[in-house]
Amino acid sequence: MTIISLNMYQAIAVAAVMLVLGQALVNKISFLRRYCIPAPVVGGLIFAILHTVLRGMGVVEFEMDTTLQTVFMNAFFCTVGFLAAFSMLKKGGIGVIKFLALAVAMVALQDVVGGFGAKLFGLDGRLGLAMGSIPLVGGHGTSASWGKTLEDMGVAGAQTVAIACATYGLIAGCMIGGPIASAKIRKYNLKSSGINEAGTTGPEIVEVEKDTNTGALDEAKMLSAAIYIVIAVGIGTIISLLIGKVLTMPGYIGAMIAAAIIRNVADGNKIDLPMSEITSIGNVCLSLFLALAMINLKLWQLVDLALPMIVILAIQTVLMFLFASFVVFPVMGKDYDAATMSSGFCGFGMGATPNAMANMQAVTKLYGPAPVAFMIVPLVGSLFIDFFNAAIITFFANIL
Repeated sequence: MTIISLNMYQAIAVAAVMLVLGQALVNKISFLRRYCIPAPVVGGLIFAILHTVLRGMGVVEFEMDTTLQTVFMNAFFCTVGFLAAFSMLKKGGIGVIKFLALAVAMVALQDVVGGFGAKLFGLDGRLGLAMGSIPLVGGHGTSASWGKTLEDMGVAGAQTVAIACATYGLIAGCMIGGPIASAKIRKYNLKSSGINEAGTTGPEIVEVEKDTNTGALDEAKMLSAAIYIVIAVGIGTIISLLIGKVLTMPGYIGAMIAAAIIRNVADGNKIDLPMSEITSIGNVCLSLFLALAMINLKLWQLVDLALPMIVILAIQTVLMFLFASFVVFPVMGKDYDAATMSSGFCGFGMGATPNAMANMQAVTKLYGPAPVAFMIVPLVGSLFIDFFNAAIITFFANIL
């Protein structure tokens, strides 16, 4: 069998081509859009399947230099750290704190089910984390990064398992979220607080003044954003080195912590950071990072793990359904916003924050706006849960 080795430049070029293909397919196929399947996952999975088939036929196998995957991973998670403005947690009030506590509890439960479920099948308990909160709360980004970390710890196939479970979670989270909210709304005859300012029954819409220029690229701000990211990643390597002497964890944690410190120090001193530009750079890094991770998947490693994955993911899905229905809904107030938040909880608890927003948008289109839900869920899903998830995964990875 022919083995083709791709250096880091060739690997990123292949990843970019598959990313473009994935974007084209997402634009054309409504199923992919409905379930918020990321374009890098679509394109990368096509390459991974083709690679598996060609390898199985004894035709060719690809070996790829993944150096740039680590670079883009650290940069992306660094930008996530810049979002962690803890002043927002205070502004969100007790609702945000309660919802965050519920999310943290779910993270722990998912890792208990995954870690100890894997042990029941005679597998490495750490591989079970790749069927727990790593893919389900963390999504594809966390799956690709933590999967590689687990493989470096000697857990074979962890990255492939985690990304496969993350893809399942995206779909499952959307499928169970809406029915939960609809059932609660009908059962308790819940009502929206009213129509929004635009006079529609959809989610709240932020109006932009007509004389405001949007979408223009500000070169100075982009440079400033890039500098902040590079500095935070550099400081993060030192933080990771220090923490790494005590705990095993992926390298991006240090960058996230450094970025969060910079963000909150800046907020405390009334310094405006170029957050839009930082987020834009982060999105680019995430797409390329995911595309590289996906084309490097070894799907043939899933064959012997099919049964444990199916059983553990089924348990995780039932757990999420019950938790959202009988814990999240009553704790958050048993009102219309609580029902909407239950659907959002399924979205980011099984997939990602965009799935949570898609779930809640589907609910509000039918039943009316839920302003409290649309404030709380993005705050927890986008700004805070990644920090707690990383800490809990690190804890379980070191004890299993």
